[in-house]
Amino acid sequence: MGNSQSPATNPRYVSAARSFTHTELDDLKSLFVSLAAQSQSDGRYVSPSVFQAFFGLHGPLGNRLFDLVTQNRKDQKLTFEDLVIAKGTYEKGSKDDIEEFIYRLLDVNSDGVVGRSDLEAVLAVMLDDISSQTNSEPAYRPHEDIIASFLNAATFSKTDEGCAESCMSFEDFRSWCSLLPSVRKYLGSLLMPSDSGRPGHQVPHLMHPENIDSSMIIAKREYAWLIGGALPQQELEEWNLLYHSAVHGLSFNTFLGNISNDEGPTVLIIKDKEGYIYGGYSSQPWERHSDFYGDMKSFLFQIFPKASIFKPTGANNNIQWCAVNFSSDSIPNGIGFGGRVNHFGLFLSASFDQGQTFPCTTFGSPCLSKINQIHPEVIECWGVIPKGPQGRQEARKGTILERFKEDRHMLNMVGLANSSE
Repeated sequence: MGNSQSPATNPRYVSAARSFTHTELDDLKSLFVSLAAQSQSDGRYVSPSVFQAFFGLHGPLGNRLFDLVTQNRKDQKLTFEDLVIAKGTYEKGSKDDIEEFIYRLLDVNSDGVVGRSDLEAVLAVMLDDISSQTNSEPAYRPHEDIIASFLNAATFSKTDEGCAESCMSFEDFRSWCSLLPSVRKYLGSLLMPSDSGRPGHQVPHLMHPENIDSSMIIAKREYAWLIGGALPQQELEEWNLLYHSAVHGLSFNTFLGNISNDEGPTVLIIKDKEGYIYGGYSSQPWERHSDFYGDMKSFLFQIFPKASIFKPTGANNNIQWCAVNFSSDSIPNGIGFGGRVNHFGLFLSASFDQGQTFPCTTFGSPCLSKINQIHPEVIECWGVIPKGPQGRQEARKGTILERFKEDRHMLNMVGLANSSE
């Protein structure tokens, strides 16, 4: 029980220690000695306050993690063996072991079940942490509607005798994490030092022109964190606002002109007149095509009233759509993602004042709004600036519309060149 056995005879410690190299164990020992010294325990244990301060934890999530790491002894003492066993399970274990640990971590009420109140408490801590990380803007506590959006993606299918609310089963938890990869990354990296750039804690720096009031912008930091959970680390540094309909007008041509010199990935965010917020991440530039294009890095997302990420399922390759100046009904002008022609997962017509969203097998996504036919109220497009010495590739000469003219002679030959805007 606990650590009543010596390290040499504690089978959990022996098993966990085997997953580390000698150097890693020495590093863990050095960390423990340092934290134990700060705990003023004569090198015997680490106190809860020192543990939480080092790992950047607080509130019910920090308390629950300390209890799990100390194997629920409730003696307020973390030993070296505890640290090795916890990190061996949490970081070196199998996928099932790690997810079981995280699932138990969510039970901040320590009543043996994971209920809605547990998730509310965990999300409040997480979003408060995410909000406070941005230096350029004042921190604020997350709004209730943001927490509600994350909760609305959860399923509580488990009933437990004596429990007043339905609970989240382990399979419910796995499904929730698949829809919210930012949550899974965050909860899966808590035993890394807080200054190590641990996964799930990065929030892209949102850059926009000074003449745009930040209150007009849809992309809150928490929303960027949600979307960023599905992106590689190098795409979480800086996002630059390329187009905002309230500033540039609901214009397809202006949209294409503004993004013409941006050859990197983009994030399209829409708020429609029903109040729903959703969009898509495109890994490829928006360029004129007469058919679907793109790769499996793109995805759709919902933000409000429900938060979810929908990655490609592999059912088909109908990823990205960008048609301009076609006169055929079979090639609708506009931009979109997934599904099929005239039955897209998400589509904005070239008029930019209407579009559609249908359930689609491309991303395994539902209708993203309240109804299939959408009427945008605000449209934003953010350019994702990859981290690295090269940054963005050098933009090709000419705007997108100018480049479209290059193949007009070919289109005239097949009768598709006239504008239909």
